[in-house]
Amino acid sequence: MTVTIVGAQLGDEGKGGMVDRWSEPADVVCRYQGGDNAGHTVVYDDPTDERTESDDTSAEYKLSLVPSGAVRGKTGVLGNGCVVNPATLFEEIEGLRNRGLDPDVRVAERAHVIFPYHRALDGIEEDAKDDHIGTTGNGIGPAYEDKAARRGIRVGDLLDPAVLRDRLESLVPRKRALCESVYDRDPSAFDGAFDVDELFAEYRAYGERLVDNDMPVNCGAYLDERVERGEQLLFEGAQGTAIDIDHGNYPFVTSSNPTAGGAATGTGLGPTVVGSGEVIGVVKAYLSRVGAGPLPTEMGFVEGQTPADSGNPDMADLADHIREAGGEYGTVTGRPRRIGWLDMPMLRHAARASGFTGLAINHVDTLAGIEKLQVGHAYELDGETVETMPATTERWSECEPQYKSFDGWSEADWDAVANEGYDALPANARTYVEYVSDELDVPISAIGVGPDREQTIVLDDPFQ
Repeated sequence: MTVTIVGAQLGDEGKGGMVDRWSEPADVVCRYQGGDNAGHTVVYDDPTDERTESDDTSAEYKLSLVPSGAVRGKTGVLGNGCVVNPATLFEEIEGLRNRGLDPDVRVAERAHVIFPYHRALDGIEEDAKDDHIGTTGNGIGPAYEDKAARRGIRVGDLLDPAVLRDRLESLVPRKRALCESVYDRDPSAFDGAFDVDELFAEYRAYGERLVDNDMPVNCGAYLDERVERGEQLLFEGAQGTAIDIDHGNYPFVTSSNPTAGGAATGTGLGPTVVGSGEVIGVVKAYLSRVGAGPLPTEMGFVEGQTPADSGNPDMADLADHIREAGGEYGTVTGRPRRIGWLDMPMLRHAARASGFTGLAINHVDTLAGIEKLQVGHAYELDGETVETMPATTERWSECEPQYKSFDGWSEADWDAVANEGYDALPANARTYVEYVSDELDVPISAIGVGPDREQTIVLDDPFQ
C-alpha cells in the first residue's frame, strides 16, 4: 500500500510532522521531488538524545533533504525526481548519527546532482531579477534547468569517474562563461565552483562514499520490489501545490511537482500504484509563504517579500502574533513568512490537482485566542465570484477575497485535547475544520494541535 503526503498550500504546512506521525507503520519513506530547499521539522520524545536536565524533553530534528521517516528508523529514499546536494545529504546523515540514530538512506541513480556552480548561479541570477522569486540560493532551480536541458549530471554519473570527468569538462566551461560574460562576475571568486579539477575530486569522492554506504539504487525497481513484498510505502512531498512548477502561481514557483502526480514520475512507480493508495493533503489552518508573489488574503506586510500595494498593514499586529505563535520562519532560510487567512480557492485547486482522499489540518492551536477569524471563501474577479485559483499569476493578483467569518476559540490544554480526541477540540475549532472538509468534500484524517507528533488528533489512519 502507498500513502502520498502533499502540501495543499504554499509549503510550510507541517508535512514533516505528518510524515513522522504516519511513518510508524511504513517500511519506506520516499521523497519524490525537491532538494535541500525543503525544510521539514520533526519533533518527538527521543530517549537517545543527549541534553541537559533543563532542556525540554522533546527532541527537534530539522531536515532539508533526508526523508523525515529517518528519525523513526525507516528506510529513506531520495527518488529520481529529487535534486541531491551530496554535501547536505552526508551532513544531515552524520548529524543524525551523532544523535544516536542510524539512518538508512538510499538515493536514486537517476536523481540529478547539485554542484557548487548551481548554487553560485542561483544567487547571481536571483540578484539580477527585478521580481525576486524567494529562492533559497541552494541551487535547486539551476540544477533542474540542467536536467530539463539534458545537460545535467546524475547520481549514477558520480559512480563512474570517466563519465563524471567527461560531463564536467563539457559543462563547467559553459557555466564559467555564463558567470563571466552574461553576469559580469569573476568565476574565481566562488571558491572552486567553476574549477573542473576541484569539482571532479570532490564529487568523485562523494560517489565512492555513496557506494561504500550502499546508497545508490535503481529507484523504480527498488521500490517495486518492496511493494511486491507487501511493504508499506509513504511518499513525502516537499513544498506545496501553489508553488508547483505546473499548477502553481508561475513564475513564483519551485522547479518540480509537489502535487501527487509527481510521486509517480519522481519515483519510477506507475500512477496506478500511487493512485491506488491514499493521498493526504496537508493544510495549515491559516496561510503562510516565504518569498514574493500574490497572496490575496495576506495580513500585514513583510518588507522585501510582499508586493507593493498588497497585504493589509492594518492587520500587521495580528500577523505578527500568528507568526510568533506558529514559529513562522523559514526552516532553511530563517526568513519571516508572510501570513494570510485561509484561502479556500487555493485549497479547492489543490484538492482537484492531487485527488485528496484525506486532509490533515495543522496549527489549529496557533489560532487559539483570536476572537474573530476570517476565511477567504471565494474571490471576486471582474464582478464575478470565482471559487478556484485563476490559471495566471496576473489574474490571481487581481482577485479580491470574499470572506466568511468564524468565531474563534480559547487556548486549551492541547496535550489533553490530543489525548482525548476530536470531541475534546473546542466547539468553534470543530466548526472551522468541518467547514474546510465540507467545502472540499474530503474527510479529515488528522488535526494537528501542536508541534509534537503526539499532539495530533488522528481520525483516520491512512495505512489502515
